[in-house]
Amino acid sequence: MSSTIAFFDAKPYDRDIFSEVNRDFDFDIKYFRFNITADNAVLAEGADVVCAFVNDIITGDVITRLHECGVKLIALRCAGYNNVDLKAAHGKIKVARVPAYSPNAVAEHTTALMLTLNRKIHRAYWRTRDSNFSLGGLMGFDMYQKCAGVIGTGKIGKTLVKILSGFGMNVLVYDPFPDDEFARETGCVYVDLNRLFMEADIISLNCPLTKETEYMINKSSLEKMKDGVMIINTGRGKLIRTSDLIDALKSGKIGSAGLDVYEEEAEYFFEDLSNRVLTDDILARLLSFNNVIITSHQGFFTKEALHNIAQTTMTNIKSFREGDTEFNEICYKCP
Repeated sequence: MSSTIAFFDAKPYDRDIFSEVNRDFDFDIKYFRFNITADNAVLAEGADVVCAFVNDIITGDVITRLHECGVKLIALRCAGYNNVDLKAAHGKIKVARVPAYSPNAVAEHTTALMLTLNRKIHRAYWRTRDSNFSLGGLMGFDMYQKCAGVIGTGKIGKTLVKILSGFGMNVLVYDPFPDDEFARETGCVYVDLNRLFMEADIISLNCPLTKETEYMINKSSLEKMKDGVMIINTGRGKLIRTSDLIDALKSGKIGSAGLDVYEEEAEYFFEDLSNRVLTDDILARLLSFNNVIITSHQGFFTKEALHNIAQTTMTNIKSFREGDTEFNEICYKCP
Protein backbone atom coordinates (compact mmCIF):
# COMPACT_ATOMS: atom_id res chain seq x y z
CA MET A 1 0.00 0.00 0.00
CA SER A 2 1.50 3.30 -1.09
CA SER A 3 1.67 6.31 1.24
CA THR A 4 -0.13 9.50 0.37
CA ILE A 5 1.92 12.56 1.29
CA ALA A 6 0.47 16.02 1.89
CA PHE A 7 3.42 18.25 1.02
CA PHE A 8 3.17 21.79 2.42
CA ASP A 9 5.18 24.94 1.58
CA ALA A 10 6.10 23.43 -1.78
CA LYS A 11 8.35 25.65 -3.87
CA PRO A 12 9.05 24.89 -7.57
CA TYR A 13 12.48 23.47 -6.71
CA ASP A 14 10.89 21.20 -4.07
CA ARG A 15 8.47 19.82 -6.63
CA ASP A 16 11.24 19.20 -9.14
CA ILE A 17 13.62 17.42 -6.77
CA PHE A 18 11.04 15.40 -4.82
CA SER A 19 9.20 14.34 -7.95
CA GLU A 20 12.48 13.12 -9.42
CA VAL A 21 13.45 11.19 -6.27
CA ASN A 22 9.91 9.82 -5.93
CA ARG A 23 10.39 7.76 -9.09
CA ASP A 24 12.17 5.23 -6.87
CA PHE A 25 9.43 5.27 -4.21
CA ASP A 26 6.15 5.76 -6.09
CA PHE A 27 4.38 7.69 -3.35
CA ASP A 28 1.27 9.74 -4.07
CA ILE A 29 2.32 13.33 -3.37
CA LYS A 30 -0.15 16.21 -3.12
CA TYR A 31 1.74 19.50 -3.26
CA PHE A 32 0.45 22.64 -1.50
CA ARG A 33 2.33 25.90 -1.98
CA PHE A 34 1.30 27.44 1.35
CA ASN A 35 2.40 26.72 4.93
CA ILE A 36 0.36 24.41 7.08
CA THR A 37 -1.96 25.96 9.68
CA ALA A 38 -4.75 24.74 11.94
CA ASP A 39 -7.22 26.13 9.39
CA ASN A 40 -5.85 24.35 6.32
CA ALA A 41 -4.64 21.14 8.00
CA VAL A 42 -7.87 19.54 6.77
CA LEU A 43 -6.22 19.37 3.35
CA ALA A 44 -4.23 16.44 4.72
CA GLU A 45 -7.43 14.38 4.88
CA GLY A 46 -6.71 11.04 3.24
CA ALA A 47 -2.94 11.37 3.66
CA ASP A 48 -1.03 9.34 6.21
CA VAL A 49 2.08 11.54 5.97
CA VAL A 50 2.59 15.31 6.09
CA CYS A 51 5.85 16.68 4.73
CA ALA A 52 6.78 20.05 6.26
CA PHE A 53 9.64 22.55 6.28
CA VAL A 54 11.18 24.95 8.81
CA ASN A 55 8.58 27.68 8.30
CA ASP A 56 5.66 25.34 8.94
CA ILE A 57 4.74 26.10 12.55
CA ILE A 58 3.20 22.85 13.74
CA THR A 59 1.41 23.79 16.94
CA GLY A 60 -0.70 21.66 19.23
CA ASP A 61 -3.81 22.75 17.32
CA VAL A 62 -2.24 21.66 14.02
CA ILE A 63 -1.26 18.31 15.58
CA THR A 64 -4.84 17.76 16.76
CA ARG A 65 -6.28 18.50 13.32
CA LEU A 66 -3.77 16.24 11.57
CA HIS A 67 -4.43 13.44 14.03
CA GLU A 68 -8.16 13.75 13.34
CA CYS A 69 -7.39 13.54 9.61
CA GLY A 70 -5.57 10.24 10.11
CA VAL A 71 -2.02 11.51 9.66
CA LYS A 72 0.46 9.14 11.27
CA LEU A 73 3.81 10.76 10.42
CA ILE A 74 5.15 14.29 10.08
CA ALA A 75 8.21 14.01 7.85
CA LEU A 76 10.28 17.17 8.25
CA ARG A 77 12.51 17.88 5.27
CA CYS A 78 14.98 19.76 7.46
CA ALA A 79 17.29 19.13 10.41
CA GLY A 80 15.77 21.55 12.93
CA TYR A 81 12.52 20.72 14.69
CA ASN A 82 11.92 23.63 17.09
CA ASN A 83 8.89 24.50 14.93
CA VAL A 84 7.06 21.35 16.06
CA ASP A 85 5.19 20.89 19.35
CA LEU A 86 6.69 17.49 20.14
CA LYS A 87 4.79 17.26 23.42
CA ALA A 88 1.48 17.61 21.59
CA ALA A 89 2.57 15.06 18.98
CA HIS A 90 3.65 12.49 21.58
CA GLY A 91 1.42 9.43 21.42
CA LYS A 92 -0.50 10.78 18.41
CA ILE A 93 1.80 11.35 15.46
CA LYS A 94 5.39 10.29 14.85
CA VAL A 95 7.86 12.98 13.79
CA ALA A 96 10.96 12.41 11.66
CA ARG A 97 13.64 14.74 10.34
CA VAL A 98 16.68 14.90 8.07
CA PRO A 99 19.58 15.07 10.55
CA ALA A 100 22.28 15.64 7.94
CA TYR A 101 21.97 16.47 4.27
CA SER A 102 25.08 18.38 3.27
CA PRO A 103 27.27 19.84 5.98
CA ASN A 104 29.48 21.15 3.18
CA ALA A 105 26.66 23.33 1.83
CA VAL A 106 26.08 25.18 5.11
CA ALA A 107 29.76 25.35 6.07
CA GLU A 108 30.71 26.76 2.67
CA HIS A 109 27.91 29.35 2.86
CA THR A 110 29.15 30.32 6.32
CA THR A 111 32.62 30.83 4.90
CA ALA A 112 31.22 32.84 1.98
CA LEU A 113 29.54 35.22 4.43
CA MET A 114 32.82 35.63 6.32
CA LEU A 115 34.84 36.40 3.19
CA THR A 116 32.20 38.73 1.76
CA LEU A 117 31.95 40.77 4.97
CA ASN A 118 35.69 40.85 5.52
CA ARG A 119 36.64 41.92 1.99
CA LYS A 120 33.40 43.90 1.51
CA ILE A 121 32.64 42.16 -1.77
CA HIS A 122 28.98 43.21 -1.60
CA ARG A 123 29.91 46.89 -1.43
CA ALA A 124 32.59 46.60 -4.12
CA TYR A 125 30.10 44.91 -6.44
CA TRP A 126 27.67 47.82 -6.33
CA ARG A 127 30.47 50.41 -6.61
CA THR A 128 31.99 49.00 -9.76
CA ARG A 129 28.55 48.67 -11.39
CA ASP A 130 28.36 52.45 -10.96
CA SER A 131 31.89 52.86 -12.42
CA ASN A 132 33.27 53.70 -8.96
CA PHE A 133 36.62 51.93 -8.71
CA SER A 134 37.90 53.56 -5.52
CA LEU A 135 39.11 51.37 -2.65
CA GLY A 136 38.21 53.67 0.22
CA GLY A 137 36.30 51.88 2.95
CA LEU A 138 36.92 48.42 1.47
CA MET A 139 39.93 47.37 3.55
CA GLY A 140 39.71 43.92 5.11
CA PHE A 141 42.10 41.77 7.11
CA ASP A 142 44.08 38.57 6.59
CA MET A 143 42.18 35.64 8.05
CA TYR A 144 45.50 33.85 8.42
CA GLN A 145 46.41 33.44 12.11
CA LYS A 146 43.24 35.19 13.26
CA CYS A 147 41.10 33.45 15.86
CA ALA A 148 37.83 31.84 14.83
CA GLY A 149 35.28 30.67 17.36
CA VAL A 150 32.93 27.91 16.23
CA ILE A 151 29.97 27.18 18.52
CA GLY A 152 28.71 23.68 17.89
CA THR A 153 30.79 20.82 16.49
CA GLY A 154 28.19 18.69 14.81
CA LYS A 155 28.76 17.75 11.18
CA ILE A 156 28.41 21.34 9.95
CA GLY A 157 30.62 22.78 12.67
CA LYS A 158 33.31 20.19 12.08
CA THR A 159 33.29 20.84 8.34
CA LEU A 160 33.63 24.56 9.02
CA VAL A 161 36.55 23.96 11.39
CA LYS A 162 38.40 22.12 8.62
CA ILE A 163 37.77 24.96 6.15
CA LEU A 164 38.94 27.66 8.56
CA SER A 165 41.97 25.60 9.53
CA GLY A 166 42.82 25.58 5.84
CA PHE A 167 43.03 29.38 5.98
CA GLY A 168 45.61 29.02 8.74
CA MET A 169 43.25 30.34 11.42
CA ASN A 170 43.49 29.45 15.08
CA VAL A 171 40.17 27.75 15.82
CA LEU A 172 38.50 27.64 19.22
CA VAL A 173 35.38 25.51 19.51
CA TYR A 174 32.64 25.04 22.05
CA ASP A 175 30.30 22.09 22.39
CA PRO A 176 28.76 20.51 25.49
CA PHE A 177 29.99 17.17 24.12
CA PRO A 178 33.64 17.68 23.09
CA ASP A 179 35.18 15.38 20.51
CA ASP A 180 38.79 15.11 21.66
CA GLU A 181 39.83 12.92 18.75
CA PHE A 182 38.53 15.51 16.27
CA ALA A 183 40.44 18.22 18.15
CA ARG A 184 43.65 16.23 17.90
CA GLU A 185 43.13 15.62 14.18
CA THR A 186 42.38 19.23 13.26
CA GLY A 187 44.28 21.23 15.87
CA CYS A 188 41.19 23.07 17.13
CA VAL A 189 40.85 23.65 20.86
CA TYR A 190 37.74 23.06 22.95
CA VAL A 191 37.17 25.93 25.38
CA ASP A 192 34.33 27.31 27.45
CA LEU A 193 32.02 29.94 25.97
CA ASN A 194 33.51 32.81 27.95
CA ARG A 195 36.98 32.22 26.54
CA LEU A 196 35.61 31.81 23.02
CA PHE A 197 33.66 35.07 23.31
CA MET A 198 36.71 36.95 24.61
CA GLU A 199 39.33 35.67 22.15
CA ALA A 200 37.60 35.10 18.81
CA ASP A 201 37.87 37.59 15.94
CA ILE A 202 35.08 35.77 14.10
CA ILE A 203 32.31 33.82 15.84
CA SER A 204 30.13 31.34 13.96
CA LEU A 205 26.94 29.83 15.38
CA ASN A 206 26.48 26.26 14.19
CA CYS A 207 24.43 24.79 17.01
CA PRO A 208 20.76 23.80 17.34
CA LEU A 209 18.17 25.96 19.04
CA THR A 210 17.42 24.63 22.53
CA LYS A 211 16.39 26.09 25.86
CA GLU A 212 20.10 26.35 26.67
CA THR A 213 21.12 28.09 23.43
CA GLU A 214 18.14 30.41 22.93
CA TYR A 215 19.41 34.01 22.81
CA MET A 216 22.93 32.89 23.74
CA ILE A 217 24.12 35.99 21.88
CA ASN A 218 22.74 38.81 23.99
CA LYS A 219 23.84 42.02 25.66
CA SER A 220 25.85 40.17 28.30
CA SER A 221 27.72 37.86 25.91
CA LEU A 222 28.29 40.67 23.40
CA GLU A 223 30.01 42.75 26.07
CA LYS A 224 32.58 39.97 26.52
CA MET A 225 33.61 39.98 22.87
CA LYS A 226 36.43 41.82 21.15
CA ASP A 227 35.64 45.21 19.70
CA GLY A 228 34.93 44.80 16.00
CA VAL A 229 34.18 41.08 16.18
CA MET A 230 32.39 39.45 13.24
CA ILE A 231 29.35 37.27 14.00
CA ILE A 232 27.96 34.70 11.59
CA ASN A 233 24.71 32.84 12.20
CA THR A 234 23.70 29.99 9.92
CA GLY A 235 22.07 28.04 12.75
CA ARG A 236 18.75 29.35 14.03
CA GLY A 237 17.50 32.92 14.34
CA LYS A 238 16.72 32.80 18.03
CA LEU A 239 20.33 32.05 18.91
CA ILE A 240 20.70 35.85 18.75
CA ARG A 241 18.62 38.49 20.51
CA THR A 242 18.40 40.75 17.49
CA SER A 243 17.67 43.96 19.38
CA ASP A 244 20.92 43.52 21.35
CA LEU A 245 22.82 42.79 18.13
CA ILE A 246 21.53 46.03 16.61
CA ASP A 247 22.68 48.02 19.66
CA ALA A 248 26.13 46.43 19.36
CA LEU A 249 26.27 47.23 15.64
CA LYS A 250 25.31 50.86 16.31
CA SER A 251 27.99 51.23 18.98
CA GLY A 252 30.66 49.60 16.81
CA LYS A 253 31.15 46.72 19.24
CA ILE A 254 30.21 44.37 16.42
CA GLY A 255 32.25 45.02 13.31
CA SER A 256 30.03 43.02 10.97
CA ALA A 257 27.36 40.35 10.95
CA GLY A 258 26.32 37.69 8.46
CA LEU A 259 22.87 36.24 9.08
CA ASP A 260 21.33 33.41 7.11
CA VAL A 261 18.58 33.13 9.71
CA TYR A 262 16.44 35.61 11.62
CA GLU A 263 14.36 35.09 14.75
CA GLU A 264 11.14 36.25 13.07
CA GLU A 265 11.91 34.86 9.62
CA ALA A 266 8.84 32.66 9.19
CA GLU A 267 6.75 35.51 7.78
CA TYR A 268 9.38 36.65 5.30
CA PHE A 269 12.01 34.13 4.26
CA PHE A 270 11.49 32.00 1.13
CA GLU A 271 8.93 34.47 -0.24
CA ASP A 272 9.12 37.32 -2.78
CA LEU A 273 7.93 40.40 -0.89
CA SER A 274 9.56 42.96 -3.16
CA ASN A 275 6.21 44.58 -3.96
CA ARG A 276 5.29 45.07 -0.29
CA VAL A 277 6.36 47.46 2.45
CA LEU A 278 8.53 45.70 5.02
CA THR A 279 6.65 46.11 8.29
CA ASP A 280 9.21 44.42 10.55
CA ASP A 281 11.12 47.39 11.99
CA ILE A 282 13.92 45.24 13.39
CA LEU A 283 14.55 43.45 10.10
CA ALA A 284 14.38 46.76 8.24
CA ARG A 285 16.98 48.22 10.64
CA LEU A 286 19.30 45.27 10.06
CA LEU A 287 19.02 45.73 6.31
CA SER A 288 20.09 49.36 6.67
CA PHE A 289 23.60 48.49 7.91
CA ASN A 290 26.27 48.26 5.21
CA ASN A 291 28.27 45.88 7.43
CA VAL A 292 25.42 43.37 7.69
CA ILE A 293 24.58 40.73 5.10
CA ILE A 294 21.31 38.86 5.34
CA THR A 295 20.57 35.83 3.19
CA SER A 296 17.18 34.16 3.34
CA HIS A 297 18.04 30.81 4.93
CA GLN A 298 19.84 29.64 1.81
CA GLY A 299 22.82 27.98 3.47
CA PHE A 300 21.39 24.54 2.65
CA PHE A 301 20.47 25.48 -0.91
CA THR A 302 22.66 23.40 -3.20
CA LYS A 303 21.70 20.72 -5.72
CA GLU A 304 23.46 18.08 -3.66
CA ALA A 305 21.79 19.10 -0.40
CA LEU A 306 18.29 19.23 -1.88
CA HIS A 307 18.73 15.80 -3.42
CA ASN A 308 19.97 14.39 -0.11
CA ILE A 309 17.06 16.00 1.75
CA ALA A 310 14.55 14.44 -0.64
CA GLN A 311 16.25 11.05 -0.54
CA THR A 312 16.39 10.94 3.25
CA THR A 313 12.83 12.23 3.65
CA MET A 314 11.46 9.59 1.30
CA THR A 315 13.54 6.87 2.98
CA ASN A 316 12.20 7.97 6.37
CA ILE A 317 8.64 7.61 5.08
CA LYS A 318 9.35 4.22 3.50
CA SER A 319 11.02 2.92 6.67
CA PHE A 320 8.13 4.14 8.82
CA ARG A 321 5.57 2.49 6.55
CA GLU A 322 7.47 -0.79 6.67
CA GLY A 323 7.65 -0.76 10.46
CA ASP A 324 11.37 -0.10 10.61
CA THR A 325 12.33 1.69 13.83
CA GLU A 326 15.25 3.44 12.13
CA PHE A 327 13.63 6.44 10.43
CA ASN A 328 15.29 9.43 12.14
CA GLU A 329 12.42 9.79 14.59
CA ILE A 330 12.38 12.72 17.00
CA CYS A 331 11.12 11.59 20.37
CA TYR A 332 9.56 13.88 22.95
CA LYS A 333 11.59 13.97 26.13
CA CYS A 334 9.85 14.94 29.33
CA PRO A 335 11.51 17.96 31.01
